[in-house]
Amino acid sequence: AAVSWYDEFQRLYDTIPCVEVQALREHNDQVLHLSFSHSGCLFASCSKDCTVKIWSNELDISLQHSSNMRPYNWSYTQFSQFNSDDSLLLVSGVFVGPHNSSSGEIAVISMENFTLLSRVRNKPYDVFGCWLNETNLISGNLHRIGRITSCSVLWLNNAFQGIESENVNVVKRLFKIQNLNASTIRTVMVADCSRYDSPDLLLDYEEQLAASSTSTCPVFDLGSDSEEEEAKPKQTPEPVVQELPDDGGVTAEDGLQQFFDDIMEGRVRPAMTETELETKVAELFVRNRTKPPELNLLSTDSNSKTKYLIFTTGCLTYSPHQIGIKRILPHQMTTAGPVLGEERRSDEFFDSLDHVIDIHGHIIGMGLSPDHRYLYVNSRAWPRDCVISDPMQPPPIAEEIDLHVFDLKTMKEVKRALRAHRAYTPNEECFFIFLDVSRDFVASGAEDRHGYIWDRHYNICLAKLQHDNVVNSVAFSPVEQELLLTASDDTTIKVWRSPRAVRIQQARKPRPRKLLFSWLMNQKS
Repeated sequence: AAVSWYDEFQRLYDTIPCVEVQALREHNDQVLHLSFSHSGCLFASCSKDCTVKIWSNELDISLQHSSNMRPYNWSYTQFSQFNSDDSLLLVSGVFVGPHNSSSGEIAVISMENFTLLSRVRNKPYDVFGCWLNETNLISGNLHRIGRITSCSVLWLNNAFQGIESENVNVVKRLFKIQNLNASTIRTVMVADCSRYDSPDLLLDYEEQLAASSTSTCPVFDLGSDSEEEEAKPKQTPEPVVQELPDDGGVTAEDGLQQFFDDIMEGRVRPAMTETELETKVAELFVRNRTKPPELNLLSTDSNSKTKYLIFTTGCLTYSPHQIGIKRILPHQMTTAGPVLGEERRSDEFFDSLDHVIDIHGHIIGMGLSPDHRYLYVNSRAWPRDCVISDPMQPPPIAEEIDLHVFDLKTMKEVKRALRAHRAYTPNEECFFIFLDVSRDFVASGAEDRHGYIWDRHYNICLAKLQHDNVVNSVAFSPVEQELLLTASDDTTIKVWRSPRAVRIQQARKPRPRKLLFSWLMNQKS
């Protein structure tokens, strides 16, 4: 991280944003999420008070605008994201529909005059939504097929929904994915593959050595427990692939009919539960009706134009325990073309996932590094060797939160999981705890009334940031990692700066005129 041990000591001691310099109390309910503009000049906050507030990030942070979403039947705002040129703000919230049924809705707000440009339905609400490019955003919809079987549809929406012409599309279907065992797609985000070849930081030790061989700067790595551990060859676990039993070339339709015949004639042993039967039928139905995955997700030939859609999903129970990755090709990045997306054959009713990462626990947060090379995942682990027999009863989850790190170029986990923060809510009450990543640090909220900061180089916890209640979200300034914001259920947003930044800020403040006058009088006498 630095070229000398002294510089490294200064970096770890003097540049961590751990000094509270301001507390913002304009919200009157739990603050759920924070997001910075790409320029770092503004940030937005979402809250249970159903407002989204825009703040000006100056020497002293001040409120610039507040939008109340209750007139649109929202219960609260939960997530926001600026588009790439900071001209638009995506705001996601919980919408109360007919008969008090709750789903989500996404609003797009202009940063020029804070007007509401468009609203898009979003179901389930914890899909959140995200920008694909400057003018197009991704939302979700959920269609129930059975009691525990459903279909998630991901839509590409134009931020400007005004009807200029009946020939101009404002929405287009991206992907249609089958969900088994009460699982659904949630928490979508987009990773830009074009940044992989020039990462801000290499976390893989072998890549660090290769990079350092062409540089005169030494690389310090304290991330392993011992020298022997680094010397051991890395064991890469074989990916777990669930396959249906060999059907001897039988088509899905024949296999489904044979399965029903076996049930009617009592040849299915042992007897299946209703949920097991529904899942088995759904698997047989979808076998020949799914578009195959992209040939090679790890290919770098077209990375300059490729993006990944990343989301939480599952296959065993309703709690999110897998990360799904789907490549978005250049022709899919516009709403132009057929309204329902690319023309599909009858055997391509569903889209398959290009890659799946199994977390073996309840996922409660995700965040990308600034270069989009690494994916950081907050999860609460399931017991080792647990067996899920009922998808509506997931295993108990640990209080300790594991922060996993995945390299999106190799699709492998790197380093060991970061630990320190804790959560206490059970599965059915579990909520999202947002994290953020800067060049050198990673920060996360927690239910133990603290925010946490770790060093990305050494995997060590550097600071605990005190609040009076659950810390829901953290956000680094994208242009100044020595500035960090934390949002809490205690209704406050706290502003944290590094000791070095505090000294610089104090030096810039003008000296009081009274002290200056006294000094001049003493000089005359």
